[in-house]
Amino acid sequence: MNWYSDRLQRDMSIRLYGDRGTPVLVFPTQDAMSDNFENFGMIDTLADYIDSGKIQLFCVDTVDTETWSNVWGDKGWRSGRQEAYYNYIVEEVLPFIADKNGSGALPMVTGCSLGGFHAAILFLRRPELFSGILSLSGVYDARFFFDGWLDGTLYQNSPVDFLAQMPNDHPYIQKYNEKPIILCVGQGAWEDEGRRTTAIMGDIFRAKGIHGWVDFWGYDVNHDWYWWKEQIRYFLPYMLREKDLEANC
Repeated sequence: MNWYSDRLQRDMSIRLYGDRGTPVLVFPTQDAMSDNFENFGMIDTLADYIDSGKIQLFCVDTVDTETWSNVWGDKGWRSGRQEAYYNYIVEEVLPFIADKNGSGALPMVTGCSLGGFHAAILFLRRPELFSGILSLSGVYDARFFFDGWLDGTLYQNSPVDFLAQMPNDHPYIQKYNEKPIILCVGQGAWEDEGRRTTAIMGDIFRAKGIHGWVDFWGYDVNHDWYWWKEQIRYFLPYMLREKDLEANC
């Protein structure tokens, strides 16, 4: 499926996998598009969940080449473009998911690598719109992609910043604690920034009383699809409440 987004001034596509079940909004890895999960075998990995009607995946495009990866671009324009993408997801994609899924259930949001970052931005800014988050190998500090630069718009897209400044009595804290929150990262190759910022997120969760599960896998666990497939199979039963999450938070 695709349509022209007035917010982004371009065509954007969404791929659907499954015809019923818990809706899952999927963000691809950096610079990738809606075919990312299929191209790297994640749809095959989740085939039993999809075919049995437990989950329905909605895989979206990104504009990462204009925002997070656009290292020579004007920083103010890049941050504004990311905010436009955020609004595209909230105002266009989520209503589409609700219409196509038809169950009335809030979508879970997930992603690997930069996809996990997108998932965290959306869930933490608007927890009332989602049923939970599973982020694998995410980086949660927007300044990492902007040479340390931050403006008011980018601040809203930097979880380590806006969540740290959230008052401890903010009503979102209760909303977070009503839903599964899982951040996972390996400690092997190419996971350095993920490890650093996931640890920061864990500290913030503890300081704010947010019952998120922050899980560090072993030193052999690299930033790649083999491990993300292992992780999503491990964590999905918790996200779907087939296993008890409470003991891990």
